[in-house]
Formats: sequence, C-alpha cells, structure tokens
Amino acid sequence: MPKGGVNAPVPVAASATPAVDPRLIVQQEGVKGYLGEFRRRITSGELGSLPVVLALIVIWAVFGSLNSSFLSAQNLSNLSQQIVGTGMIAIGVVFVLLLGEIDLSVGSVSGLCAAIFAVMNVTNGVNQWVALLSALVGGAAVGFIQGFFFAKVGVPAFVVTLAGNLGWNGLMLQILGTSGTVNLPGNDIVSKLYTTIYSQQIAAYGAALIGVLLFLGSALLDTRRRRAAGVPFRTTTDIVLRTAVVAIVAFVVAYTLNQYKGLPLALLIFLIFIVVLEFMLRRTAYGREIFALGGNIEGARRAGINVAFIRITVFMICSTMAAVGGLFNAGQIQSASQTSGGGNLLMNAIAAAVIGGTSLFGGRGSVWSALLGALVIGSIQSGMNIEGLSNAIQFMITGAVLLAAVVIDSLARRTQKAAGRA
Repeated sequence: MPKGGVNAPVPVAASATPAVDPRLIVQQEGVKGYLGEFRRRITSGELGSLPVVLALIVIWAVFGSLNSSFLSAQNLSNLSQQIVGTGMIAIGVVFVLLLGEIDLSVGSVSGLCAAIFAVMNVTNGVNQWVALLSALVGGAAVGFIQGFFFAKVGVPAFVVTLAGNLGWNGLMLQILGTSGTVNLPGNDIVSKLYTTIYSQQIAAYGAALIGVLLFLGSALLDTRRRRAAGVPFRTTTDIVLRTAVVAIVAFVVAYTLNQYKGLPLALLIFLIFIVVLEFMLRRTAYGREIFALGGNIEGARRAGINVAFIRITVFMICSTMAAVGGLFNAGQIQSASQTSGGGNLLMNAIAAAVIGGTSLFGGRGSVWSALLGALVIGSIQSGMNIEGLSNAIQFMITGAVLLAAVVIDSLARRTQKAAGRA
C-alpha cells in the first residue's frame, strides 16, 4: 500500500514527463534553453537535416582540398543547374515517401513526358505551350492511374510502379517512333527554361532579398497567430537569429552565382517549387493529412481522413514532378531519346530524397530534402568528374552514402522509440 493511505497519489515515472514546447523553453531560459533543447533533440534521435548538412560540408571540404576548381564559382554555378532535373523528380518522391510508400516509375515517367513534348512540338508542330501543358497533364494522368490501382484496387505501390516503370518506358519508345531521338531546336521553351541565366547582379541579390523577407514575414505571421491563440511562440531574438542565418546563406549563394554568369532560371524555378510545396505540406490541412497518413494510417482513417484521395493525389504530385524533372533534363541535353529517364536517374532521385532526410518509413521529411540530397549526389559526381574517377567508383560511393542515410534514419527511429517520442 502506498505510504500515506489508500488514496495517496502514486509517483509518476520521470520518463513519462511530457515534453515541453521548445519555444517556451527559449522564452524562459534564452540561449541556454535553446542549446539545451538542441542537445535533447540530438540525444533523442530528432536529427532533422543535421547529418546531410554535415555530410555536404565534408564532401565540399574533401573535394575542395583535392582540387581548388571544385569550389570555384563556375563549378558551383554549373552544379546548381545540373541538380535541377533530378531535384524536381526527388520532390515528388518525397511526397510518396511521406506516405511510407515508393514510386519506381519516376524515371520512365520523366522520359515519357519529355518525349510527349518533343514529338508534339518539334515533330508535329504543336504550339510549345500546348505541348508543355500536355506533357504535364500526361504526368498527372500517369499518377492518377497508378494511384488508383494502389488506393482503390489494393495493389501494392511497389508492384504498380514497377509495372509502370516498364510500361511507361515502352510507351515512350512508341511515341518516339523509329528515329528514337527528337532534337530540340534550342529556342523552345523547355531549352530556355534550363539555359536562361540572368546576368544582372540585381537578379541574384534581389531573389536572395525576397527569399529572406518571405522567411521573416512567415515567421512573424506565425508568431502573431500563435500569440493570439495563446500557445508558445518564437521570441523576437530567435526569429532575428534564424533570419540572419538564412540571409547569410542566401546572399553568399547570390554572390557566388554573380561571380560566374549570374542567376540560372532553372535554379530559381526549383527553389520556387520547393518553397510552395513545403508551404503546402507544413501550413495546409492537406499537408498535415499526408503526414498523418504516413505516421499512422489506421489512426488517420479513424480521424476521418479520406485515405484514397490522399494516396491518389500524392501519386499524381509525384508523377507531375517527374514530368517537370524530365522536361528540365530534356532542356539540358536539348533532346528526347530512347535513353531519356534511364540510367541511374531513378536511383539518384530516390537517393536524393532519402539522403536529404526524408524517412523511408513515412511520416517524417521535408521538401527541402530534395535540394539537400540532390546537392550531395551532384557534389559527389562533380568532384569525381573533376578528379577523373570512373562511374563505377561514383556509383559505389553514392550507394554507400545512401546506405549511411538509411542506417542513420533507422537508428534515429530506434532512439526516438527508446525516448518515447516515436
């Protein structure tokens, strides 16, 4: 019998103490509380983007020490363009991974949609904007078909998209016809989207300033909304520090780009896609339903979430982004051919999403993962090309980095479960 009688309260175990909102800790303890909360998140397995940022720093330091041209403005500017196609596809993969599923057809879909644009515009003389829209609609239609078989018929996503990987590749070959290759003229919209560079320095610095102001405005708006609702909010000091970090990164990138040719339009479009889709994931009911479905499908169903609708639309987003990525890849090489969407594009897109920090187990990740992961893979490829290393070594190192990312994700989940936070 507990000391003090039958009705005496039983002590609660220390491990059952509810977590305190970090915003409240910062308000009460300032910088000390912020550092303490950071240590707690690391020890409990909530690593976020920290591993991939550290990996990117190490990769750049290693290749920069081996060859100074790696960190040159020219190479970094070229790298920012080269990752766009794979990065766009990786954005769509992030959405599917958040559900805890996989899409193995994104490579073929990207090639198919590039072929649709090329054949319609170049071979048949269709208006380039109509051809572009048709390619994007084609990607969305592919996603709807695959999502329908997964969500309504009950075929596993792995099987549906594996079949799609073969089927859409065959359809691409059929559309291209006997020639097998359709060259883009270079003055078409797809080529211009990739090759256009704004040489005026104000373009890069202006884009950096707009990005910083949007970040600051979003943070202030979120704080105002939370303050009005009576829930913990970020302090002014916290917002200022975060904005300062974003500003430093943004203006360093702008300065580096201006040291070569200027701001690539492809990179700007890539960043716009990331910001808009990240906002949709974090700030809308639809985005929260995606996270809920990936975290606990049965709980999401009981909460009234339309599971089939979410699944179908997520696969549509994934295939549409594959179409966007395929068009940028076609603009890079200025052609659509039988090899479009092939090679290691599929693996690189999935690897970019996972390496960037999106969990393979669903329910945890960010659209920014596509950028970070694509930067890691692109940096490895760029550094090894400068050093003259073979593709075989590139594949092995990229595979090792992917494995390391999955291991870190698995260990982080195990740590979170042990800490009672998963």
